[in-house]
Amino acid sequence: MRGLSGAGPTPARTYQAAIAAVAALAAVALLVSACSTGGTGARDEGPAHADSVVGAASTPSSGPSASRPRVDPVQLVKEDPQVSPSVKQDLQPCVGDEYPVDVSYGDLTGGSAEDVVVNVLTCGDAVGVGSYVYHEQDGAYANVFTAEESPVYAEIDRGDLVVTKQVYEKNDPVSSPSGEVVITYSWIAGRFVERDLHRTEYSTAVGSGGAAASESG
Repeated sequence: MRGLSGAGPTPARTYQAAIAAVAALAAVALLVSACSTGGTGARDEGPAHADSVVGAASTPSSGPSASRPRVDPVQLVKEDPQVSPSVKQDLQPCVGDEYPVDVSYGDLTGGSAEDVVVNVLTCGDAVGVGSYVYHEQDGAYANVFTAEESPVYAEIDRGDLVVTKQVYEKNDPVSSPSGEVVITYSWIAGRFVERDLHRTEYSTAVGSGGAAASESG
């Protein structure tokens, strides 16, 4: 009987031993895997994920917004042969080392780097005396647009270059132009092409702050 009773538990013990062996092998495999990667098992997943995020953030993408240039707008203007001598001469600091320039970046020409729009203003009343667009070519920035019919101001609007020019009649004070012209340019075949022109004439009626008439070209 002992023989029979002894023979009965043997398969159960063998099965339990097999399970224990498999569990032990699995634990050893996990330990070896963790050691081979130089980490501490599942806890490494947190730092590893953080490292991948940092790497992705530090790697610039192919879009223009990821390759924003670091430029000195004053140097660009002063070294630009297309800028008039009078603008260069008048481009002096207003206070300390603060120059009267506005700079904006954006994709106007479809290049690999963002284009640079520089507006040069007067110190006293911030009237625009020159607007320029610089496009990156072979590691340097070239002037691809110039407007110096003061007062003038250029800006980027949904991939287009929008230039606003104030219109003054004789005896108009700086604060009260007779109207304005807004010209929209698009980059086509390697140059800016005028796409739209809108002219607004301001009312000269006493007490009227609106526009009397406007027309688009």
